[in-house]
Amino acid sequence: METTDASRAESRVSLAATIVYALLMVGVPGAAFGTLPAATETGAELVAWFRANSGFIRLGVWAFTVALPAFAVIAALTRGRLPAPHRDVFFIGAMVYGAAIAVWTWTWGGLALHAERLDPAVARTVLDVALFFGPVLTGATTTMMAPVTILGLCGDVVPRWLGALGLIAFLEQSLETVTIFGSTGFTQPGGAMNMQLGGGLTLAWILGVGFWGGVGWPAGSRSVAVINQ
Repeated sequence: METTDASRAESRVSLAATIVYALLMVGVPGAAFGTLPAATETGAELVAWFRANSGFIRLGVWAFTVALPAFAVIAALTRGRLPAPHRDVFFIGAMVYGAAIAVWTWTWGGLALHAERLDPAVARTVLDVALFFGPVLTGATTTMMAPVTILGLCGDVVPRWLGALGLIAFLEQSLETVTIFGSTGFTQPGGAMNMQLGGGLTLAWILGVGFWGGVGWPAGSRSVAVINQ
């Protein structure tokens, strides 16, 4: 009885954290950031953009900041639902993911802080560093997705629908590593492949993991307890 009550409590917490994370990540950054500049804008164009959007950028930074505890809850509870060593590989990816987002938001927030005095050359150089957030983040996302996806595709612990979603997201994130070598267009660092396609699929996968834990959608054929015996 105590185990059942504890499991229900964890499910409620996971669901609440997932809803909070969805509201913050779907609502605020989309409205605040819009389409971000990437690798092709000139320094002068960047300065003009930051001056016009400095307040919205800081709102987006706030959203990413307060969303981190919700993501941490989702990751911690998910880790407890996975067998070893899958749980540890997943959790390492999740920790790197959270840390990378924090560093990325520092950069954008710093550029927006004194946008009225921003130098074009400095803006271009600092943003060039920040743009590699997306390409390099693929290492963390694939590390996070792989163990969950493997379990889902095998029907162990994780439901097959989440394994299928994970396979789609994992393959896209793997292909997205080509943005490390991009410079213009769809595959430029910080461009549409990173921010819209990759970011959207990764968010959908994280929310899927959270709702699996919160709603208790059908899992695989074996439980963690059985696998760990």
